[in-house]
This record gives sequence, C-alpha cells and structure tokens, in this order.
Amino acid sequence: MKKILSILVAGSFLTACGSNTETKEVVDLPDNSGDTITIIQTADIHGQIEVHDELFWENEEITFKRLGGLANMKTLFNTERAKNPEGTIILDGGDLIQGGAVAALSEGSAFSGIVKAMEYDFLIPGNWEVVYGKEKMINVLKGYETPVIAANMYDDKTEEYIFPPYFIKELKGVKLGFISYNDPDIPVRQNPSFSKGIRFDKVHDNLAALVNKLKDEKEVDILFLVTHIGISKQFDLSNDPTLSKVDYILGNDTHERIREPLQGEFSRVTEPGAFASFVGKMQLVFKDGKITYEGYELMEVDPEIYAPDEKVAAVIEEEVAPYKEKISRVLGYTSTPLYRYFVVENPMDNFITDASRWKTGADISISNGFRFSPPLVPGEDGKAAITYEYLWNMLPVNEYVKTGKATGQQIHDWMEKEIHNVFAEDPKERFGGWLVRFSGMTLKFDSSKPKGERVIEITVGDEVLDLDRVYTVSACRREGEPDHMLCRMPNLTETEVKEYTVHEVLEEYLKEKGTISPVRDGRAQAVDLGDNVLSQLPGTDYHFH
Repeated sequence: MKKILSILVAGSFLTACGSNTETKEVVDLPDNSGDTITIIQTADIHGQIEVHDELFWENEEITFKRLGGLANMKTLFNTERAKNPEGTIILDGGDLIQGGAVAALSEGSAFSGIVKAMEYDFLIPGNWEVVYGKEKMINVLKGYETPVIAANMYDDKTEEYIFPPYFIKELKGVKLGFISYNDPDIPVRQNPSFSKGIRFDKVHDNLAALVNKLKDEKEVDILFLVTHIGISKQFDLSNDPTLSKVDYILGNDTHERIREPLQGEFSRVTEPGAFASFVGKMQLVFKDGKITYEGYELMEVDPEIYAPDEKVAAVIEEEVAPYKEKISRVLGYTSTPLYRYFVVENPMDNFITDASRWKTGADISISNGFRFSPPLVPGEDGKAAITYEYLWNMLPVNEYVKTGKATGQQIHDWMEKEIHNVFAEDPKERFGGWLVRFSGMTLKFDSSKPKGERVIEITVGDEVLDLDRVYTVSACRREGEPDHMLCRMPNLTETEVKEYTVHEVLEEYLKEKGTISPVRDGRAQAVDLGDNVLSQLPGTDYHFH
C-alpha cells in the first residue's frame, strides 16, 4: 500500500466551469488496485542515452546530481508496469531523436531499435523530430513499431495526416483517449528547410472537432491532450472553453519539472522534465466509471535505484558501437560547470558566443536561445572533459557560421522583438521561451514593460549602442532562411556564409585555450526579475527546481 496526495472529486473529474468541490486528502492507494489506471509520461529526451549530470535549484543555490539513462528508465517502466500490469500506459511527448551525438550522426536511425525496446504504448513527435527532414523523420518513427500520433501535421502535397491524430485504449473497462498536437511554429523556430514538405496547422483548427469526435462518437471516458507547444501555451490552453471536455493536458517541450499539476479553469497541466532524467506518474482511481481520486508524482530516474535493463542496454551498446570512438574524443576541458537552465543568461552559451566572436572578429556574436542541455560538472580534479559527444549536446545542429552588418537601430529593434518572444503577456505571442544569447554586447531590460519598450540599455564593447553605427554580427546560418537574415534578424547587408561550422569553431577555440572557465557574467540582465530566472509562467506558483 502507498500513501499519496490525492484529490477527491465530486461527480466527474473536472467540469467545464471548474466548479466541482475538491478536497485534498491522503488516502491509501495500492499500486495494483483493480480500480487504478497509471499513466507514465516521458518527454524531451533529446538523444540522451547514458546517465548524466542534472542541475537542481535548491535553497537558493545550484546543486547537481547524476540521473538518467534510457536503460535505467526502462527498469523504472518495468517496475511500474509490474505494479499495475493491466492498467498502465506509457507515452513519450516528443523531441526524442535530436540533441545528442549518436542521434545526430545516425540521423535518428539509432533510436528506432532503442525506442522499440523501450516498449512505449504510443509517442508523439516534437518540434525537433523534423531536424533530419520529412522522409527520414517518418522512417525513424515508423521504425519504433509503436503508434505515433499528431493531429496537426500534414503532407503538404496530399493534405493527408502524416500520423494518426489520436490514440484510444481501453483499460479495466475505462476508455482513454489521447489527441496530440505539435508546435505549429516549427517552420520558424527551426531551420525552414528541416520541415519542408510538412504543413503545420494551428491547434484550434481541428481541436473542437476532434474533442467532440472522441467524447461523443468514440465515447471516450477520459480525454487527454498530449501537446508539444510549451508550458505557457499549454497552461493558457487549460483555460480555454474548448477544453471543457478535456480532463488533462500532458504537456511537453519546455522541459519543466511539474511536481504538482497546474490547475487551469478546465483542465490540469503536467510536464515531466527532460533528458530521461524524470518520469511523470499519474494515478487515476475509478469507481462506477468515474474518477474518485487522482495522484501525481514526478519521479527521478536515479541509477542508484534503477539498474540498467539488460535488453535495452544491449540494444544501446549495439547502436552506439559505430560511433563510440569518434564521440569519445576529448576536445578540451572546463573548470566551471557548463549549464543552460536559466532563461536570461548561461555559462554554456557565453562560451559558445565568445568562441564565435574570437574566430570571426565580429563586434557581436549571437546564438539561438536553446532551452537546455545536460550540464557538465567538473570532478574531484577540478576539470571536466568536453568530448565530441558533448559538443552535440551543446549544439545539436552543426551549421556554418554566417556574418553580416546591421545598424544599431536594427540590433535594438531585433532585441526588442526577441525579448517579446520570451516575455509577451499573451502566451499566444510567446515564441520558444529562452532569451537569445550573445557576446560582445550587454543588455539591460525590463520584462514587465509593454512591447517595444523593454530595452533599457545596450552596449557594444565599452560604448552605448549607437543607433546609426553599422556593426558586424556573426551567428550560425539557418538553412532555408533568406540571405539577408541572421538569427531571425532581417535586412542585414554584406552577409557571408563562412567555410567553417560552429562545431569547428568550438574545437579550434578549445584547442587554443585548453581549459575554459565560463560563468554567468551579467551580460544580460532583467532588472525586474532578478538573477535566477529558471522558468516563466505568470499566474501560477510554479517554480523550476
């Protein structure tokens, strides 16, 4: 028997107006109860195969712990299934085949066999599944031999769904329905060439029709949305009347560690962390066809508790073998932790942009605001090796470096737009979620100000940005973008694609420096938020930790 914090619901699970009487109480719940259904959710694994460092924010300071490993995660799956063998569903919320060296070098194909061995019930694609192109994405995901669903991804020629829009499964006499949505902004967030041949519709284009179909025609008892659109938009969606018949949003994309579901007006929202380090576990207890208790737990994939599953470990060893020697090559060392968990500034990106400016000689070097990457923490000897494998963790797309010229006014206006993408009051206007990174420039801003009025001061070098001056800028090329554009900044002049890639720049920089020691040095400051912004979800008491 296990004691869990549950929510007693009078009548149905949630009503359209959210007016059900709810009383929190601790109940005795056997994991293998005949009335219990268990939902296990993973998300944003990003090609992370092995145990790795993870960052936590505890007692107002950073701490690290070793977590993860797909074979270890499979042991957790086995443990949970054994507790409730007839009542467990395991799903993944996307961004699985991109973000690590083996994923990139095999163009995702190494994961077909690995995911098959993980024995998911179904999966959805995330915004990065398109990274190797449409056909390779389809082939890799078909290789799972497991259902993949997405309700807003279409072949742009046939107009047909690329994947089925929903998944239905009956457990213990209860019919569960799942509708999936991927991020419709993928053609802008990612290189436009990645998603060529795919049409992405907005979530609301067919949401109401599919909800009604599953609830009324298919007679689904409990309905879930599985969305890869980010925590801000997912929480906003939970307050949308269209979700009056939807019980839960199983969210993904922003790597948030939701430890207690976020309560919207119509639905609850979860998100289960990232990198195979965490698993979301929901338990629903039914009586007379209705949910009477609900419990949720964010579980850590602790290798000290969950030993590697032998079958999955063997598949991983086979798939990694062709790349092992190449990815083990040491490029240099860091004497400070490398991480990318803060919204505004991170040492990992300071290293990347500093290296780019060192190579190009540009006034300003910029990098896209990737959300996270597993940290790299020095050991007892005070150093951590930066391998070729870790290079892919930091920069999962190896693009050529591109330079161009922009006026101070262009840089100012672009920065206003980038800040708005992250801190827009209306979640529907948010784009991605982490601020763009840079070197050679400092930024002070107020995220609470209206659109276009957030920048307080920008300096380049030791001088305040001159709106009339022309500056040289470097970034990585985004294949499929117009020649005049650089990291979403339009209308640059004298743009040039260099003969070297960003990976080659970092290798050369590490060869020159040997050991690096990047830190957060205050080059980006939000005066209204403080220094330690790990997430941004106004209107809730959620904090990343």
